[in-house]
Amino acid sequence: MSASAERQKAIVGKLARGSLLSRIAGHGRRPLRLTAVPRDHVEGDRARGDALLAGRFILGDQSLSLADLDFGQLEPGDALADSIEEFSWLRDLAAASGRDRGARVAEALTGRWLVAHGTKVDSAWRPDLWGTRILFWTAYAPYVLSSRDQGYRSALLNTLARGARHLATTADKAPPGLKRITAWSGVVTASLILQGGLPRIARAESGLMRALAAAQFEDGGLMSRCPHEQVLLVDRLGLLRAAYFAAKQELPDGLESAAAAALAALHGVTMGDGALSSWQGGNPWHAARLAALIEGCGLRARPLRQARGWGYQRLSALGTIVVVDSAPPPPSAMAARGCASTLALELSDGPQRLIVNCGGPGPLPSALPAELVEALRSTAAHSVLTLDDANSTAILADGGMGKGVEDVHVERHEDNDSSRLVVAHDGYVRGYGLVHERSLRLGNDGKEVSGQDKLVPKGRKKIREVAPYAIRFHLAPGVEAVPTADGMGALIRSRGAPPWNFRCRGAMLTIEESLAIDGSGHPHATIQLVIVGETSALGTSVAWQFRRSS
Repeated sequence: MSASAERQKAIVGKLARGSLLSRIAGHGRRPLRLTAVPRDHVEGDRARGDALLAGRFILGDQSLSLADLDFGQLEPGDALADSIEEFSWLRDLAAASGRDRGARVAEALTGRWLVAHGTKVDSAWRPDLWGTRILFWTAYAPYVLSSRDQGYRSALLNTLARGARHLATTADKAPPGLKRITAWSGVVTASLILQGGLPRIARAESGLMRALAAAQFEDGGLMSRCPHEQVLLVDRLGLLRAAYFAAKQELPDGLESAAAAALAALHGVTMGDGALSSWQGGNPWHAARLAALIEGCGLRARPLRQARGWGYQRLSALGTIVVVDSAPPPPSAMAARGCASTLALELSDGPQRLIVNCGGPGPLPSALPAELVEALRSTAAHSVLTLDDANSTAILADGGMGKGVEDVHVERHEDNDSSRLVVAHDGYVRGYGLVHERSLRLGNDGKEVSGQDKLVPKGRKKIREVAPYAIRFHLAPGVEAVPTADGMGALIRSRGAPPWNFRCRGAMLTIEESLAIDGSGHPHATIQLVIVGETSALGTSVAWQFRRSS
């Protein structure tokens, strides 16, 4: 046996015995078994699972050979490294293989992780990583605990117990938001599933509810206002519910309500094709993956239409869907890279997207240039009015959000004929003395979306002469626009929906190049309708309309 193999065997043997302190302290007795195995009903990504079986780990535009994988050399905080360390890929592996074949891959990688990180508290013991790891190690215990090697099994169970104890004392040190919720979800799951953990469940539940209260609006949306994070929130809470059911323990009412509200908020930002609308640096993701999550999470909820905290208003009628950003950007503490997108909208007709925001790379590794990623956060990268080429909320050089939108006024009315929405923000008051107000009306037959953008004077600041504005509507990839002869409209054509006519009044229409980021984080060339004009200190008003031809 080589020196390296001898060392690995010694490390696993040490983990199997547990630490001296844990053997002396009564609260740290070695768990001999899991009391139950939660069942994950979410179907994984089979393509990624096939790649794992073939010896490659794939995430976004990056990949890594499993033969070259050294857990000890992974860079902390790197998206690829975190994805490997958290073991959520077990779901994809299970989608591509049966237990016997998948367990060989899963146990080999788990054993290598134990050798690299099992005996010391290091970057791989970050609270959110441990929280996710516990959720997936327990849900896929048949894949990581099928071995007949008792030394390996004991090493894994002892490390899992040590990780849970460590997490119970460090979960509140995780950043507020999804990461802290994930950490406490791991503590609760360990209390439910590890032998002897139930006496600690009350404290774990209390920590989780605190984390949710600090990160989730009453309407269910995360304060990061990021749809991609909302997807993960629903996933984490779905796995947690599965742990309660497996342990035959009653799910707290507050937790069940938070999970259902989270799903309703997520539904509220999906478009007609079943994928996400693009907000806060995100992109549509993949409709099939989102459908698998919603189907498998065990929750049911209707789309949230009027979200005050989450901040996305949803109008829908007979297959036509409009989603509007009706809140300030998220605070930097909750979202590292928020966007100046207040009052922007997306529009779809059935499964066909018509008007979109440019989007961003989302959470996956991307080959997009850093300069482009920053530009995609700007107001101009969203389907909304931009005044004097300025962002409605400043984007700082360090990536944070500066001054801009603080107050957003929302009025909504429903009647037998239409849904009407009036939203106004103060992002341009400080610099220009103007409030931006956007009015929308969606007819109940789904055939007409009419709107009006106003710049209304407010405050002491005045424009000396005039300032240019541009009202942008970025078209989805594959959607064409043919201008009308009078320059005030365009015919919008796509393969997936009937033609729509666009008209504007009060300014001139131009058609310019644009781009949109797809669910894999790749850019696609497209075009945008741009209404251009100038405003004085007295303000201005521009009306526009999208109408389906048939």
